[in-house]
Amino acid sequence: MMRRLSLIAVAVLGALAAPVVAAELKPIKTQKAGDVTVSMLSESGQWKQGKNEFVLSFTKDGKPVDVGKATLSTSMPMPGMAPMVAGATLQPDDPGRYRGSITLADKGERQVTVTWEGPAGKGSTRFSVPVR
Repeated sequence: MMRRLSLIAVAVLGALAAPVVAAELKPIKTQKAGDVTVSMLSESGQWKQGKNEFVLSFTKDGKPVDVGKATLSTSMPMPGMAPMVAGATLQPDDPGRYRGSITLADKGERQVTVTWEGPAGKGSTRFSVPVR
């Protein structure tokens, strides 16, 4: 009886310690730049005011492509003032994939600029993303 309880305890503890499967990521924006497709994804499929976690993915012909060093910055035009600028922190995750984090102070339309330089060459793209 004690052995069976020990096995049940091990099974329960093992299930609790198993890694949580990440939620499916939804596209925020996808943009083609030459032969490279840049996709920005998150669990909610949008950016919100405050801290945002996202994934930046680079593909060529549907396959991940190593772009080397990548950056992402945003700006928001402000009538009569200098634009609000925010940069993201990007960490390489897998080839052609970066985990990103950015904090956005206000709601509104952001102009996003993504640049890269590495084995896949040098490139950049710019697109708009609403912050809700």
